[in-house]
Amino acid sequence: MARVYTDTRHWRAEKVVYRLIGTKPDDVQRWPKYASSVLAFSAVSVVFLYALLLVQTNLPKPWGHEGMSPALAFNTAISFTTNTSWQNYAGETTLGHVGLAAGLGVQAFASAAVGMCVAVALIRGLAQYQRLELGNFWVDLVRSVVRILIPLAVIIALLLLACGVIENFDGAQHISTITHGSQAFLGGPVASWEPIKLMSGDGGGAFNVNSAHPFENPSPLTNVIEIVAMLLIPVALLRTFGVMVGDKRQGWALFTAAGILFAIGTLAIVLAEMVAHGTVVHAVGAASEGTETRFGVPGSALFGQAATGSGDGAANSSYDSFASLGGGMLMANMMLGEVAPGGPGSGLYGLVVMALLAVFLGGLMVGTTPEFLRQRLHGRHMKLVGLYILVLPATVLTGCAVAIAQPNAVKSMLNSGPHGLSEVLYAFTSSAANNGSAFAGLSGNTTWYNVALALAMIAGRFLPIILVLALAGAFAAQRPGVITIGTLSTHRPTFVMLIVGVTLITVGLEYLPALALGPVADGLR
Repeated sequence: MARVYTDTRHWRAEKVVYRLIGTKPDDVQRWPKYASSVLAFSAVSVVFLYALLLVQTNLPKPWGHEGMSPALAFNTAISFTTNTSWQNYAGETTLGHVGLAAGLGVQAFASAAVGMCVAVALIRGLAQYQRLELGNFWVDLVRSVVRILIPLAVIIALLLLACGVIENFDGAQHISTITHGSQAFLGGPVASWEPIKLMSGDGGGAFNVNSAHPFENPSPLTNVIEIVAMLLIPVALLRTFGVMVGDKRQGWALFTAAGILFAIGTLAIVLAEMVAHGTVVHAVGAASEGTETRFGVPGSALFGQAATGSGDGAANSSYDSFASLGGGMLMANMMLGEVAPGGPGSGLYGLVVMALLAVFLGGLMVGTTPEFLRQRLHGRHMKLVGLYILVLPATVLTGCAVAIAQPNAVKSMLNSGPHGLSEVLYAFTSSAANNGSAFAGLSGNTTWYNVALALAMIAGRFLPIILVLALAGAFAAQRPGVITIGTLSTHRPTFVMLIVGVTLITVGLEYLPALALGPVADGLR
């Protein structure tokens, strides 16, 4: 990946694309131009997907499907363009093959590539000095898709096909059941959709039950493949960071911090499911309610941790049926900013922001000028870091508070009390963090929720991107600092633990009251 983004040559196929979109690949952009390109591309993507989702309702089955209202199409278009994959609809009963392949499939590639581009722009900003240009967004976008995402998607699709995931463009197949009844089984281009769904951080299901469906995830082996696919690019980008900044130890430090957070989350979810406290668990008498028997509690817990820690949002079980504290941990993964290891690109720049905060606090504690990769941190840098950190909690908590105060919104809650609050809190956390997973007890397909959650997705996606690019531009323009004996080492175990501690404490201060009223109170009942 580092070679892809530093290569000075352009493939022939890429040159054709550059001519079609009217860009000069050797031109470079300052951060405002890079940011405006990101926003312009995303805006066009929303319009394209919105139109396609409405058009597909007029196509014959199985190519199209009715049921996608304008408000729902708006929410879905925003969702998949922002790499969120929040679905206020049942996949196979609302979307036809055209909408899945040409609509969601295209945006899964595009939205993942956008996040990767922003991460690479930040790396360039940290790695260079007294230069204002961060690269060319259109070149980074095309290379991300052509050289990284498509080849990996082909490989993983072949693996899933060999393991039994379906791939066809057929309509419903009617079969006779053992009770002499009749049942319709829907197919679709699932094996070609599944890899990019997982790698991109989109996570939307071709079927309503997502990766719990045997056509999407038929065996424990495919379950492992899908978990690896979700973590593949976010983890690889941590390594890419170390290579591109010229110090591989920095990449390993970020990888270790993300790994510790991932391990903490997995252990917490597994323990919560084993203790088996919570409203749903007590009602049915076991922690296995909502869990596929072919995966069991460990396989479901690990999948849930990977999905919410990586920013993917896929599900192989019902997250609403997790024990209350287990569901709370899924929320906490997203509240961390999805840095364990986060989504494609977004996980890396989120983790770098937490590292910058750790450097600043560490410098204050030891009385040295805070520096990261020979980049001195000044007031303007920390203001951007502070704003970045506040975007997610401000969006989540404001949206949740307004929803609870809306009588029409409250009617969408299946449960009352702490678990009902948890459902709403999860919805806005998932939307603003661009994750897309959900607690199934909330009926989000209303005009109010379609609009409110779409606005949360926009704020959670593009405000951080603008701040990260501004931060990259600020770093790129300044002179390199001088490493002295007093410079804080940012690759040692002490600094790794400082990143972990700062991340956990920051999230705790932001969300502890909401978590205490929601999943914690639900688990203590």
